[in-house]
Amino acid sequence: MLTAVILAAGEGKRMHSRRPKVLHEICGQPMLAHVIGAVRNVCSDIIVVVGHQGEEIKAAVGDSVVYAEQHEQLGTAHAVLQAEPLLPDAGNVLVLCGDTPLLTPDAIEQLYTVHRSAAAAATILTATVPNPFGYGRIVRGPDGEIQKIVEEKDATAEEKMLTEINTGTYAFDIRALREGLVGVKNANAAGEYYLTDCVELIIKSGKKVATSLLPDYRLALGVNDRIQLAEAQSLMQERINRNLMAAGVTMINPATVYIDAGVKVGRDTVIFPNTILRGRTVVGEGCMLGPQTEITDSTIGDGSQVRHSVVTESILEKKVTVGPFCHLRPGTILKSGVKVGDFVEIKNSQVGEGSKIPHLSYIGDAEIGCDVNMGAGTIVVNFDGRNKYKTVVADGAFVGCNSNLVAPVTIGRGAFVAAGSTITNDVPAGALSLARARQVDKPGLAARLLGHRDDEK
Repeated sequence: MLTAVILAAGEGKRMHSRRPKVLHEICGQPMLAHVIGAVRNVCSDIIVVVGHQGEEIKAAVGDSVVYAEQHEQLGTAHAVLQAEPLLPDAGNVLVLCGDTPLLTPDAIEQLYTVHRSAAAAATILTATVPNPFGYGRIVRGPDGEIQKIVEEKDATAEEKMLTEINTGTYAFDIRALREGLVGVKNANAAGEYYLTDCVELIIKSGKKVATSLLPDYRLALGVNDRIQLAEAQSLMQERINRNLMAAGVTMINPATVYIDAGVKVGRDTVIFPNTILRGRTVVGEGCMLGPQTEITDSTIGDGSQVRHSVVTESILEKKVTVGPFCHLRPGTILKSGVKVGDFVEIKNSQVGEGSKIPHLSYIGDAEIGCDVNMGAGTIVVNFDGRNKYKTVVADGAFVGCNSNLVAPVTIGRGAFVAAGSTITNDVPAGALSLARARQVDKPGLAARLLGHRDDEK
């Protein structure tokens, strides 16, 4: 039986934030969520130890895990001790830090595999780093077996030259962990109980302690300040982008593309520079996105194009064209083959198959049918200062340029609204509607007006 304990009780003072450190986001997800997600691929029983702002962490993570409370932050061994009553009588337990968002399921699986294969009482996840300053070093004997973990401040000059470090992630036999925790003391400058001391006690007891070496030390990078947060963000983004490209997505300049961890992108989609894909966005196959495009919590159908635009909580079906310079707000649904051109804003509206809104329009709280043409400058007047009303434009209607549709109003099937009209009443199917003042010409008056203006100069 395998259980995981994730330590998330620290205050994170170096973040200088009102938010708990483990809730700071990396590629759209809290750091703690990344750790939980990686662990869940290996085991389903997860205990999160919370302390500082624990209720906020619980609200963010939800009830998919069990919580233990560390009311005083007295060190890592003390934190694990708070979770001990929740552990089963026997089996194995993983101990991880909630601020190591780059750990992968493969790395955790490897740690657990080594632990079981070695029949170890404890297994330490280690890494070889180019600059080990500040880390606890792994000291090995002539036989290659681990002898101890020595902290930077306690290391000899020779030990400081060692480059294999303790990452702070472990696998324990639960009985061995319990025995070790009982013996941990806080006889140190900080007055804290350290989990490394528990490991040393297990070593001294003669029980087997193994190590699992990470293939890339960066997987174990912890986040303690905003600089490290940015570094972790960059590494996570590189991982996401590389995985997508390996799966058949083209990125013209990957370094300029931001994609959240929860986004899905289909093969043969091309992503141009300065494109941002956030949240639960799903992009189909063969799409073209960007440049300068931001898409959040939206679905983009196969073969669609979105250029120089902002799309939020919207659904685009197949072969939809959007942009440049469009703003699709929440509740927008564009059916297959729709074209939405430059400087168009749509909100809480559905546009039917094959319809076109090519230029300079606002469409709000509307239902637009199939094969409708909305001329340049068409405005749906949906708000009277108190309430918002619905506009319906039926299939095959044509709305001329610079028209206002004052809701609530319905434009019938195949109707024609003349350019410059302000429509306040329903237009019957097949009707031509003109709602504008008659043009009046005054012969010779222009010269008099222009002459008067010249005199004023």
